[in-house]
Amino acid sequence: MAGIDPLRVVLLDIEGTVCPISFVKDVLFPYALQSLSESLGALWDTEAFAPYKHAFPQEYQTSPDAFKGHVEDLVAADVKAPYLKALQGYLWEDGYRSGKLRAPIFDDVSPAITSWHAAGLTIMIYSSGSVPAQKLFFGHTTADPSDLTPLITDWFDTVNAGPKTEQASYSKIASKYPGIPSSQWLFLSDNLAEVRAAKEAGMLALPVVRPGNAPIDDVNVMSSAVRDFGDLKLQVAPGS
Repeated sequence: MAGIDPLRVVLLDIEGTVCPISFVKDVLFPYALQSLSESLGALWDTEAFAPYKHAFPQEYQTSPDAFKGHVEDLVAADVKAPYLKALQGYLWEDGYRSGKLRAPIFDDVSPAITSWHAAGLTIMIYSSGSVPAQKLFFGHTTADPSDLTPLITDWFDTVNAGPKTEQASYSKIASKYPGIPSSQWLFLSDNLAEVRAAKEAGMLALPVVRPGNAPIDDVNVMSSAVRDFGDLKLQVAPGS
């Protein structure tokens, strides 16, 4: 892999980048749906559930059946609505804390994040999943130690940053740290549209290829693809 200019920030996607896509689609989404089915009746009129219910469009707040049906439709269509992501994070919390859910990160992820952090790089996360869900994910991984959140400085989702395929979202993220030039950020994602958007914002960005991801047919893209974080030889820019 070609050399990478000195950096100060590594910005990471989650699904298909640090963990298998199958975990999200085959484990997390079904768990949230099952949990909702089992608990919605008891939760419906509680103060704790009210913020999640009231974030949904008005027509789906009329009854538990309407609410649940809309959730099922959104999940089936893989709609990344912020109010759905917030609800899923709420429903996953019990699963993570009880040990029923653990985030199966790829073997190279924890050693890489640990070494990058020790070298002085700042690690941040940008995912379509809500920030609370991101923190649950990295707080309950299959790594040893399981909790990687102490190594992560900041968290971004579609609420506090914007859609992941838009240049403006990456510019907004970088603007939170005006002392760090965009050229000293590296974004890693399996989604090529996200990689392009980050590049348009002036960041370095590389595609990530993992088992189970959709194939990439572009030879030029594949030539720069990351298959193992351990292959990235990152240098720390002055000022980190």
